[in-house]
Amino acid sequence: MSEVEKKIIEAVQTYGRKKTATAVAHCKRGSGLIKINGCPIDLVEPEILKTKVYEPIYVLGKERFANVDIRVRVEGGGHVSQIYAIRQAIAKSIVAFYQKYVDEASKKEIKDLLVHYDRTLLVADPRRCEPKKFGGVGARSRYQKSYR
Repeated sequence: MSEVEKKIIEAVQTYGRKKTATAVAHCKRGSGLIKINGCPIDLVEPEILKTKVYEPIYVLGKERFANVDIRVRVEGGGHVSQIYAIRQAIAKSIVAFYQKYVDEASKKEIKDLLVHYDRTLLVADPRRCEPKKFGGVGARSRYQKSYR
């Protein structure tokens, strides 16, 4: 152990959630690389929601992401839910990284910028699908009543 010094990896792991989609972001020191399920961030589908994934980067500026690598794993939910989970995971990971390895002042500044722009970037949406009940097709609707 004394011959080979172990390099301490500066990394944080955070998650983002939307409905049943869960995204786990692994953020470490690097060169500004952001990958989602092993693919670059610019190959995100659906194309229309690509700007939603880029929102944390647009709000904070590219210079804050220049010295970190973020790798995101996402599963569950649909396409839109996954996109929202990814953006939340990216935003939370950059805040956690700055808190742990940079300084509290810059972390507070980042957090304030993100919350001012959109609170769901840091706080999960608690809404879930309501379960179906008997006597109807869905959660609230009832079968049609016949009088004759």
